[in-house]
Amino acid sequence: MAEVFEGTDTRLERRVALKLMHRSMAQDPDFVERFEREARSAAALNHPNAVAVHDQGSDAGEIYLVMEFVDGSTLRDLLRARGRLSIGEALDVLEPVLDALAAAHATGLVHRDIKPENILITRDGRVKVADFGLARAASGASAATRGVVIGTVAYLSPEQVQGAAGDRASDVYSTGVVLFEMLTG
Repeated sequence: MAEVFEGTDTRLERRVALKLMHRSMAQDPDFVERFEREARSAAALNHPNAVAVHDQGSDAGEIYLVMEFVDGSTLRDLLRARGRLSIGEALDVLEPVLDALAAAHATGLVHRDIKPENILITRDGRVKVADFGLARAASGASAATRGVVIGTVAYLSPEQVQGAAGDRASDVYSTGVVLFEMLTG
């Protein structure tokens, strides 16, 4: 759906993550409208454990999202390197993820794609959840992409697998799958 690059915000002189949506998505006006709406919702989420959204827009047919740059790695990288985590380590990751989800859910924002690749761990050990709201923007894709399951299958709730839109409970289910994976490797 997208590629992420490290970039520099030249006006504010800071490192950022630049997410470029695939051009096929940019051709769908319904997707573009949903993407912009969800980017605004995600930008309104101000939580220390959620990756901040700084800007969104389009240029030369490219739709982009400018986000906080997180200097670190994904939970997936950590699990590949270490296998499983101790109970204490897993809870140290889980608590900030749940805090970020609770803050998002309080504003009506549903993640819909909680997985180790969307859980970032900074070099100093802070946990951040990435891609808030973007799965929701993609979930209403046009007829050209209907029939495609949105989200990562291994982390989808049973309702999502059956075609229902994800909700708060789906995020909790997916987080439980991530916890299981952290504890079992």
